[in-house]
Amino acid sequence: MDTNRGAALAVLATGMLMTILDGSIVTVAMPVMQTDLGFTPSGLTWVVNAYLIAFGSLLLLSGRLGDLLGRRRMLIAGTVVFVAASVLAGLATGPGMLVAARFLQGAGSAMASAVSLGIVVTLYPAPAERAKAFGVFAFTGAAGASIGQVLGGVLTDLLSWHWIFLINVPIGVAALVGMRFVPADRGLGLRAGADVLGAFLVTAGLMAGIAAVVQPAGRWVTAAAAVLLLAGFVARQATARTPLMPLRVLRNRQVAGANVLQILMIGAMFSFQILVALYMQRVLHYSALQTGLAMLPAALSIAVVSLVVSARVIGRIGERGALIAGLSLLVLALGWLTRLPADARFVPDLLPVMLLIAGGGLALPAITGLGMSGARPDDAGLASGLFNTTQQLGMALGVAALSTAAASRTAGRLAAGASEAAALTAGYRLAFTVGAVLLLVSIGVAAFVLRSPAPRPATAAEAGSRAMEAGSVDAADAPALSDPAPSMPARP
Repeated sequence: MDTNRGAALAVLATGMLMTILDGSIVTVAMPVMQTDLGFTPSGLTWVVNAYLIAFGSLLLLSGRLGDLLGRRRMLIAGTVVFVAASVLAGLATGPGMLVAARFLQGAGSAMASAVSLGIVVTLYPAPAERAKAFGVFAFTGAAGASIGQVLGGVLTDLLSWHWIFLINVPIGVAALVGMRFVPADRGLGLRAGADVLGAFLVTAGLMAGIAAVVQPAGRWVTAAAAVLLLAGFVARQATARTPLMPLRVLRNRQVAGANVLQILMIGAMFSFQILVALYMQRVLHYSALQTGLAMLPAALSIAVVSLVVSARVIGRIGERGALIAGLSLLVLALGWLTRLPADARFVPDLLPVMLLIAGGGLALPAITGLGMSGARPDDAGLASGLFNTTQQLGMALGVAALSTAAASRTAGRLAAGASEAAALTAGYRLAFTVGAVLLLVSIGVAAFVLRSPAPRPATAAEAGSRAMEAGSVDAADAPALSDPAPSMPARP
């Protein structure tokens, strides 16, 4: 990795860290925010829901706008919106102000995150280098999630909950300063694909769909509206002259399979993070800080595998082989959790899980590489937005499904006369069992649907991008990053 590309990757990873950190840091401080701002119990959920709805529903639109207007422009704009919204959230004096700020944070995160993978694919066309770059992203996500829980407890206890949002300001400013290392791209221009009606249909449909998952009131009506809106979007894309999302992207077996697999895998992994933290706090009575520290081994194990091991494994057995190996470790991790007792001890009962979860350090870079390998260079932003969208859908659907299963089993055990600790433990065991089943299905999708991409020479667009970064050609003489190129051939 040369210096310029390494610096650009560091900037992109910093933005990813800010987004992931914000998602996990909030959960620890929510009880304090409820007391200070006067949230009702149901209203408090919108501190999370407002962010999730904006983030998940705007990713696809943001990815396409990145292709049209330029990915670096979209990255910078998204970072600015996120930092400004973080200041607004940190200064919030009431529930309405905080929820509005969280919605803007989600919008800024969508704008920045949607184009990040597309930029990485452009920077690192070679499979081996791309695997290392995706390994950095996997480490950043795992570290951000674990650090967020620890940092949230520290900032809330020592300062105030306001600082869990204000901490984003110096991180965001550092990312903006480093944007000069991210190569500029011209974009296709709005005339190449400004499908306003399609944008409205998909954004409204995804908002309704995510709202149906996270908000029980009126769920079936909202879900029906989501289905109708998304069906209208598909019909629009089949007939529009400049579609927002060309249906050829979904017809690509590699892209479609990777996105379906990601929903299953992320649903299980994100639910693990939430539910095992709840188990430690509600059953074992760990504090928020103790819970974050207990989960640090998971972040460290994923860091070692994603940064040191994943690229080598992918180089030897391919992305699909690495993905199946990583998913197998994750199945063992969740399978271990299905035997948790109500009086678990950390070393024999939880530490093995934190080490086995290192399978995510193999699976995440591999699935990202497989999903992005099927996209044409001029669709990289769109594919990145789609990939991030299914990630958010996986989080929302996974938490909703597994939490519902856990709550139902817990209520049944309580009604049968079990103690609270035993009932809660039984509920979490069922949830982890469902998560393990989702991962087993993911292995089937990886084995029978996905294919490892064959190496290909760099296209003229990629060669031009590499030369620009090295300073060997002028921007005016280099091919456009968005020039069409044939998709990458695949092999079983």
